[in-house]
Amino acid sequence: MPRYLISRVLYTLPVIWLVVSTVFLLIHFVPGDPIQQMLGEGAPAGDIQAARHAYGLDVPLGEQYLNYWKGVLHGDLGKSLRFNQGVTTLIAKRYPFTLQLTLASLLVAILLAIPAGVHSAQRRNQWDDRALSVVSLFGLSFPNFALGPVLILFFAVKLGWLPVSGSGTLAHLVLPAITMGGALAAILTRMVRTSMLEELGQDYIRTARAKGLPERTVVYRHALRNAMIPILTVLGLQFGALLAGAIVTETIFSWPGIGRLTIQAIANRDYYLVQGCILAIGLTYVAVNFLTDLLYSAVNPRIRQ
Repeated sequence: MPRYLISRVLYTLPVIWLVVSTVFLLIHFVPGDPIQQMLGEGAPAGDIQAARHAYGLDVPLGEQYLNYWKGVLHGDLGKSLRFNQGVTTLIAKRYPFTLQLTLASLLVAILLAIPAGVHSAQRRNQWDDRALSVVSLFGLSFPNFALGPVLILFFAVKLGWLPVSGSGTLAHLVLPAITMGGALAAILTRMVRTSMLEELGQDYIRTARAKGLPERTVVYRHALRNAMIPILTVLGLQFGALLAGAIVTETIFSWPGIGRLTIQAIANRDYYLVQGCILAIGLTYVAVNFLTDLLYSAVNPRIRQ
């Protein structure tokens, strides 16, 4: 097991380097001068030069890249041009909100998809299986930026059950979590159904039933556990999609997370803040994929070999 962990960690190092380098280069290739935008069109040339020097933007790109790496390794992602605060501090304040929203969305998707997918597999080609297939297809076809406003209009404006936007209570989390978790639930339901159909047709399932085991034990303890590998794959990959989708959802619901902060940073050409936000999202995605690999080995120990 330690050897397996070390090998997975070594695999992630080049990915982290690529994420950091890509974020740095892409943001510097975007046209426009962030210092000029920060100070305004009529700012004196001396003030512009002084600001460039203060933020380390007056040196060659290669030297900026090395300085950025030094800062990353020391946990210093620079200073925001817009908010005049450290990027690390800003991300540390906003990251828990995005993580809370993402985990809540993941929980919504799991609670909806696994029972629905298992039931659909057990009732193959029956009316309820077909109904669940239609619902999941509808969920796949309905994007976040359309579902969010619909939920706001119905549950917040018309019924008044939930707040329109903001954060602070569990009620504020419900609509954003459903908005993000709905599409993932649709994908996951179809994956669970497919995996369960494959497992329910195996010989060991027939043997378990022949021994007189309860159907619930056969389905959830034996079949579902062996069907979890492709399901975990989808969850790991879609976690990154949830982080990306958080940018839209947080903007719709005024949720104070990294996604909304990224939009603000892009609008203001805030180099260091954009780099920091995208880096945080990218590293989270890498970490989740690493944890997914570990879950593979826990579900199926043969993978360690």
